This record gives sequence, structure tokens and C-alpha cells, in this order.
Amino acid sequence: MENVLKINGITKKYKGFTLGAVNAEIPCGFSTALIGANGAGKTTLIDILCGVTGKTSGECVYFGNKTNIDDSEVRNRISYCSSANFFPLTWDLKTIANAMEIGFDNFDRNKFSELCKRFKLDDPAAKKQKKLMKMSDGNKMRAYLAAVLARDAELIVLDEPASSLDPLARDVLCEIFREYIAEGDGSRSVIFSTHNIADMEYATDYAIFMADGNIIEQGFVEDLKEKYILIHGDAKDCEKAKPYMISCTSNSMNFEGIALAENLVKLTQLDTAVEKPNLQQLSVGILRKAEADEK
Repeated sequence: MENVLKINGITKKYKGFTLGAVNAEIPCGFSTALIGANGAGKTTLIDILCGVTGKTSGECVYFGNKTNIDDSEVRNRISYCSSANFFPLTWDLKTIANAMEIGFDNFDRNKFSELCKRFKLDDPAAKKQKKLMKMSDGNKMRAYLAAVLARDAELIVLDEPASSLDPLARDVLCEIFREYIAEGDGSRSVIFSTHNIADMEYATDYAIFMADGNIIEQGFVEDLKEKYILIHGDAKDCEKAKPYMISCTSNSMNFEGIALAENLVKLTQLDTAVEKPNLQQLSVGILRKAEADEK
């Protein structure tokens, strides 16, 4: 399987925080989610991958054979969007379209208009335009997304794109991801970060979990759902089950948690109920374990 990105030992050192060393192979033709709590290092990693900030050490290989993010060809193949104030707040939709058209030869103005309509924004060709500073946080993010998604790029990289969107807009975004990838027939990829995967599971093929600047788990979502199981049981059996679980919560009546599937037999002997976890449940379980390991 080809990789859209291969990350080899990337690190970034700040006062009080160190990213990495990060190693990952992100598959081409899929949508990959970077999942982790605030401060896990997701934004730092994305900024390094997109050339927004420098790295302390390591290397990233783009599209199989490119290593220089400052190469104009590489930048033209990547469409990136940060999580806040991506464009000057004095701009309106028409100004955004004008700037994108000048900056990128693969920007499609008609597609931008179509995406604005899907995101319930004003017509960017209208005479009267609302400036970004007058828009809600959700509408500002919709404008940013419409601009970057209107480029015919091979890789879209988005930092927390769903954080300020309402559930309906997140659903539209998931649909657009799916359409974008399907139209590429294996040549297009999406990478996005999130600290809440609940509304974005439909758009996630591959997941990379991060905590304290490190990758703690990664894989195709369907493979991870085979690797881990969701366990329910009576509170009286909680202490017996804990040694076989990676994370667990309980109350006076029952307990629930995530375990490795290899412990299935031992856990079912305790009269527990077993289910396949969804990505949200997996995320909570894996990140809870990382939090506990840090203490």
C-alpha cells in the first residue's frame, strides 16, 4: 500500500513540551484522523508537516519521494487549513476567492461557490458581502473549509475542522470528505485532527492516537475494532476484570471499559457482555489508558 506521508522520527522541542519522536506511515487514498486531547501535539505535528513551523529533527517523505515541504510542487499538491483566523478577518468571501485564485492554479472558483452553498454561506459573487469578523466562529470555519476544499489538491490537511461546526455542518463535511476521496480513485487523501471523534467517525478510515507528544496507537479503524473489545459487567466483577482491561469506568451498579480482544475468553468467564466498540469508545479507552500511564 502506498503512503501519502511517511514520518520518520520527527521531533519538536519547546520549553515544557516535546513532540516525538513521531513515526507513522499515513496511507494514500484514505481519510486519517489524528486523535488526542488538547495539548497532545496534534497541531504541532500538522504545522510541521505543512511547513508552518520547523522541526527539531526527523524527516517526512511526501507522496512517496519528496522530502522538502518548501518545494513549490509539494505545496501545490497539499491544501492546508489551520483551526483559527486562516484568512484576515477584514476579508469577505469574494476577497477569499480572489486571493485563492491568485495564489493557487488549482483553485476552482465555481467549486468554491458550490461549497459555500452547501455550507449555508452567502453567495461569494453577491455585491453585499459580510466580513469574516462579522461571522460566527462556525461560519468562519465553513468559509475556510470551502476555500481549501475548492482546490484540486492530492492531500487535504485540516487542524480541528469540526471543533466550531454544528452537527449538521459536520455531517456535510464528512460527506465532502467521502466525495473528495472517491473522486480521486485512490490518489486523494485527507488528514484532520480532532479531540472529539463522535461526529467524524463516518469520515475516518485510519486513526492515529496521540498523547503527551507521542503516538500511542494507530491503524485502520476496522482493524482496531477487531483488536479491541468493549466490555460491560456487574460492579461485583469489576476488580476481577480490571487486570485484563486497558481502561475501565464503574459505578455502584456496573462497569464498562476497553480490553484487548486477546483477553476475550478470560473476560467472558466473568459473565460480562462483549461488543465491538465504535471509534468514540475506542478513543476514550485508549486515551484514558495513556492518561493513567502518565500519572
